[in-house]
Amino acid sequence: MPSTSKREWEQKVLDPTLKKFPPRQDRFETSSGIEIDTLYTPEDVADLDYSRDLGYPGEFPFTRGVQPNMYRGRLWTMRQYSGFASAEETNRRFHYLLDHGETGLSIAFDLPTQIGYDSDNSICRGEVGKVGVPINSLRDMEVLFERIPLNQVTTSMTINSTAPILLATYMALAKKQGADLTRLGGTIQNDLLKEYIARGTYIFPPKPSLRLVCDIFQFCGQHLPSWNTISVSGYHMREAGATAAQELAFTLANGIAYVQAAIDSGLAVDSFGPRLSFFFASHNNFFEEAAKFRAARPLWAHIMKERFEARDSRSWMLRFHTQTAGVTLTAQQPENNVIRVTVQALAAVLGGTQSLHTNSRDEALALPSENSVNIALRTQQILAHESEAGNTVDPLAGSYYVEKLTRELYDRASAYIAEIDRRGGAVAAIEQGYQQREIQESAYRFQKEVDSKQRFIVGVNSFVTEYPPIPGLLRVSPEEEKRVKARLVQTRAERDLDRVQHALNHLEAVAKGTENTMPTILECVEAYATTGEICDVLRKVFGTQKEFLVF
Repeated sequence: MPSTSKREWEQKVLDPTLKKFPPRQDRFETSSGIEIDTLYTPEDVADLDYSRDLGYPGEFPFTRGVQPNMYRGRLWTMRQYSGFASAEETNRRFHYLLDHGETGLSIAFDLPTQIGYDSDNSICRGEVGKVGVPINSLRDMEVLFERIPLNQVTTSMTINSTAPILLATYMALAKKQGADLTRLGGTIQNDLLKEYIARGTYIFPPKPSLRLVCDIFQFCGQHLPSWNTISVSGYHMREAGATAAQELAFTLANGIAYVQAAIDSGLAVDSFGPRLSFFFASHNNFFEEAAKFRAARPLWAHIMKERFEARDSRSWMLRFHTQTAGVTLTAQQPENNVIRVTVQALAAVLGGTQSLHTNSRDEALALPSENSVNIALRTQQILAHESEAGNTVDPLAGSYYVEKLTRELYDRASAYIAEIDRRGGAVAAIEQGYQQREIQESAYRFQKEVDSKQRFIVGVNSFVTEYPPIPGLLRVSPEEEKRVKARLVQTRAERDLDRVQHALNHLEAVAKGTENTMPTILECVEAYATTGEICDVLRKVFGTQKEFLVF
């Protein structure tokens, strides 16, 4: 007789088999420490209520997706992260990607731009153009988007501390091109809290940083209504070692802090809620990653509807960009990275992402070459047009395993958020070092597992072989830094210095008060004030943040 329960099947069928063929490891678990059972059945999801926990796509709580027909109507945006050397070189890469089928631009900025220094500052020697494009002024932005009409593309800008400046620079260029600002589309990352937790490119203390974030919310609501005003990012925390559950929890806890800060500044939740967006990593544990994305949507929907009493259903929707996991790429046997990225990208698609970046095979060694970035883009196109993974909405729904994982991640993330609330919220918890410690401990556990071979990394601690180096790695020429600095010198010489100084003085006065800083930052940018000059004014008024020490 067939088994009538999971327990009966385990006793009658599984246990005898295990005596002959024992499990290949003592415990199977996800990155978040969730134990993986041998088999999942209806008994594991007996408390699942379809209407309450899943619902239909496009309806609260959005577990199955924020759009009713998802990719049947429009595919996810294929947005490859690009920026290196100079505005000229990055412009060439933009055109290359657009010519090969990319559907959205994504800008990587170099480290000096991220922390508010001009390229000719002595502190920046050797860093100009190395991890992104240097943008010193509106002139660089003009070169970066040469022959690219901003009213025909959407652009994501991964920039945080200097987000108001780069957004104003992009807006100034759009105005010069004659674009309709009410239809200008794109995203500014504008997420300072994760910088304090994991990434480190902060400038100002939390309070003025949150003020600048909220200034962007208010300003865009009035002038750039189609712009995503923040991309609350879990990606960098995951890269630092967070588990999937921690990434989900700490990201949404930061989102809560931003929403509360905006409300405290006088904004109504539904005036900015619909333009919030998120950014997650996708790692190799395929089912956990897909479940993480599915858990994120109902968790945020309940937070916005119940905690913040948002009434606009668009405020309940968690829309997100995904990037495959840079930290999983290996310098050893780098061709294997193509396979890793494919698995991660498919998890993001089946999890319902709105846009996607696929990493290149050579990124553990250098900035991606044109050939490598083309393979990464083709990976997305094959998933979109050949795999048929997007032909039905939320195809993993109803899997006993996926639904159990989705609920488990929802519950674990909720517990983390409750602990952060108990500590006084995300900012207070950061000041106490809570999130940083949790991530450090997770990273340590992971590395111990790799070192002891409890966790296999193919080509690193298992199946190790000699592998020929990838030819044609991209190297940034020192001549590019000279070109960037020469344009900066020329820009300073050609601008109206009185106009620049007047704008900077105006910004200092506004920063000392309570007015929105964005109009004055735009005034500075249009006068061709530099990123460093504008940041120096804000440093003078706001001060700078030292690292939160964690022991």
